[in-house]
Amino acid sequence: MKRWRDRKESQSSMTNLLPGERIDDLQRKGYKIIQNVEKFCFGMDAVLLSSFATVKQGEKVLDMGTGTGIIPILLEAKTDGEHFTGLEIQAESVDMARRSVELNHLSEKIDIVEGDIKEASGIFGKGVMNVVTVNPPYMNDLHGIKNPDMPKAIARHEILCTLEDVVREGAAVLKQNGRMYMVHRPHRLVEIINMMTRYKLEPKRIRFVHPYKDKEANMVLIEALKGGKSMVKIEEPLVVYKEVNVYTEELVNLYGNEVSC
Repeated sequence: MKRWRDRKESQSSMTNLLPGERIDDLQRKGYKIIQNVEKFCFGMDAVLLSSFATVKQGEKVLDMGTGTGIIPILLEAKTDGEHFTGLEIQAESVDMARRSVELNHLSEKIDIVEGDIKEASGIFGKGVMNVVTVNPPYMNDLHGIKNPDMPKAIARHEILCTLEDVVREGAAVLKQNGRMYMVHRPHRLVEIINMMTRYKLEPKRIRFVHPYKDKEANMVLIEALKGGKSMVKIEEPLVVYKEVNVYTEELVNLYGNEVSC
């Protein structure tokens, strides 16, 4: 880990809240997270990705585009991984993520690195991670209207990185037989699969997420294996609501009382 630990800035900043920030209880091991509802805070997609991802004992994990650090914190709470690193380009999010790590006394388990996804393999090196997680921007220039608030626009549209940047760099930092976990939108699934196979990531598990059992999927969870053979399992769909504002039993078990916005 020394290669990027040497690059890491001190995480000894105080956890005092800035205007617009709040501290939310994650209902996991007493962990909390600092968020700013006026900027960008985590949603259900991040929680579902952290539940879908498998992290084994002793494994090292990189979360690309970590935002305020929700996925590394949840994975540390839910798994036996050895170390978790979040990579984020927006300085304001980096600062909040680092203060959340410190707030939870996790500085020995979680690093937050300020940097560009497009340069991930240059920052961390090639073939060094067991697991990569990513909740990338869903929309390219052909999809939707960009939010005038830049932090939200960057999180939702491919302004600072493309799908290819994410897949290429994720594949580069993974060890052979390492795993990438991604949450995305179903309408881009063919593009995602084609991009993954181009960079020797073979999709192994795919799970669609439906808001209601009679509505089409609005999210898809994907596990891909670096250097794997061609064989994919389509898992049973995950349904979020059994009726308006009432979660299904599975969703309650996965989502718990974690606070998103």
